[in-house]
Amino acid sequence: MEAEQIEIAGFLRQYAPFDDLPEEVVDRVACSIEISYFRAGSEILTFGEEIHELCMVRSGAVEIYRRNGDLYNRLSEGELFGQVSLLMKNVVRLPARALEDSLIYFIPESEFTALCDEFESFAYFVEMEDKTLRQAVSQQYESHSLMMSKVTALNAREPVLIDVSASIREAAQKMTEEDVSCLVIMQDWSSAEPGVPEQGYIAGLITDRDLRERVLAAGVSPDAPVSEVMRSEPVTLDKDAYAFEAMMTMLRANIHHLPVLDGQDVVRVIATSDIVRYESNSSMYLVSTIMSQSSVAGLAALKAEINASFVRLVDEDANSHMIGSAMSVIGRSLTQRLLELAEEQLGKPPLPYCFLALGSMARDEQLVLTDQDNALILDDRYDEAVHGEYFAALAKFVSDGLNDCGYSYCTGGIMASNPKWRKTRRQWESTFGGWIDKPDREALLNCSIFFDLDGVHGKTVWAEQLNVFIASKAKSSPRFLGSLARNALNRRPPLGFFKNFVVEKDGEHRESINLKRRGTAPLSDLIRVHALAAGSRAQNSFERLDHVMKAGILPAGSDTDLRDALEFISMVRIRHQAADLKAGIEVDNNVEPESLSDFERRNLKEAFQVCSNAQRFLRFRYPYTTN
Repeated sequence: MEAEQIEIAGFLRQYAPFDDLPEEVVDRVACSIEISYFRAGSEILTFGEEIHELCMVRSGAVEIYRRNGDLYNRLSEGELFGQVSLLMKNVVRLPARALEDSLIYFIPESEFTALCDEFESFAYFVEMEDKTLRQAVSQQYESHSLMMSKVTALNAREPVLIDVSASIREAAQKMTEEDVSCLVIMQDWSSAEPGVPEQGYIAGLITDRDLRERVLAAGVSPDAPVSEVMRSEPVTLDKDAYAFEAMMTMLRANIHHLPVLDGQDVVRVIATSDIVRYESNSSMYLVSTIMSQSSVAGLAALKAEINASFVRLVDEDANSHMIGSAMSVIGRSLTQRLLELAEEQLGKPPLPYCFLALGSMARDEQLVLTDQDNALILDDRYDEAVHGEYFAALAKFVSDGLNDCGYSYCTGGIMASNPKWRKTRRQWESTFGGWIDKPDREALLNCSIFFDLDGVHGKTVWAEQLNVFIASKAKSSPRFLGSLARNALNRRPPLGFFKNFVVEKDGEHRESINLKRRGTAPLSDLIRVHALAAGSRAQNSFERLDHVMKAGILPAGSDTDLRDALEFISMVRIRHQAADLKAGIEVDNNVEPESLSDFERRNLKEAFQVCSNAQRFLRFRYPYTTN
């Protein structure tokens, strides 16, 4: 080898995928390379032209563009380009331009093909480079059957129906004859003749447990109408819903039977056992276990099971929406049970109230590393002198209990145990109205937490009504939206000029990236702004994106980019936390780029770039004004 070729070989060995190849192979590649010089601003690859070389940046900087002219990537020394085009019929798909004066190595197609054939690591590297963020995220969704399967795929039996006028005895007899544990009670219905459609609509449900608790234990006559003991206005689900939605609905409502409707016709009744048979998942058992605990100590002892449930979901390839929803349901269930225990200890509440979950729990995006954010809505008749002591004790009991269960105290004091966050219905509307009308620094800080709210216990309809008020007022307040958008730009994705990761430079987590603070949080913040502008009352970020797109706020296709970016960053963060739990070390959100695979690093960069682009659009869409 000549001196120049030895220098080229030494350079190649510093960078993937050549660093995994045998020395003699790298030497062979070095002898085949041609070198070209490009001035800043000159075209290296033009869209549509033929290509027969793999390109590598030796020095300088290169920008890669999409067909529409948008910047796709920015490359520096040691990075490859052109492999996508070589793998796609030798036609340039992504144009390249020299950002600075640059030297480019050109590796012949024949050598590229030989390396792909001879070395799996090389083929994997270039093929994964071709794999888009969209494909990566699609695989995550498709890999979990509950997310992709409709409720009709569950092996649930057809419903057994009876008219609301029937007696309890007749209902019990029919359940025995049909060998079912649940009976659907119909209003304005009669058993149809053959060939004649049944009429009526669902009025309620009765189960074996209801017969035991509401009839026998309560001493109700079996000749009484079944309407006296049925569960009225039952939770239902549409036939086009997914099996995952059925599981989450049953977990959230803590029910064991779920009617499935086609219009107003009941077509199936899903039982807990149907989902368990279809897809074993400990979350359902865990919620039941939570609700059966009789003490705070009993709830706190479930921490290991909660962590195990999280790890199991990750290992079974659940996506971030499923995991976030499941963990949020578990968090809500703990909160609900703590409130029930608090009422048992303190007595019946003197006034109605609604306990609010805020932040990630309200968005169904909670993970295992989380603090508690909550608040109380109190009846407008609330009098601090008369009722204050009770609700202060109730809030303290719950906050202390959540801390014992692993949901640490909020360092910012956003908890119902803080008197500042126990307000009447009118006071909450006034507070939110003030934040929207006068979006100062403190108001905007509160908005990032309080504008994600969900009723957990008590008069949960008050939370829904408060969301209606917030959505209506925010949508018609351009100054507030502009201020909120400006605030959402404070947390930037961790990308440098060359799309290299910007890591922490000092402290406990130096050389790492906080995927919550620099990834999922900026995305959630900007999606929230768009959702408020659209008048959406949704809380979950993915559901908010659906509403935003229907409102026509985002350019076509950008909702898919945002969805994919949020999903991919979330899953890297989730897998990191699961790995920490398995290793028995303290869970955190900080990932070291060097610990990630090449595939993860490439797609993380693309996801962060989507966030950066979305923040630029946010600045344009909601101009800040001081008027």
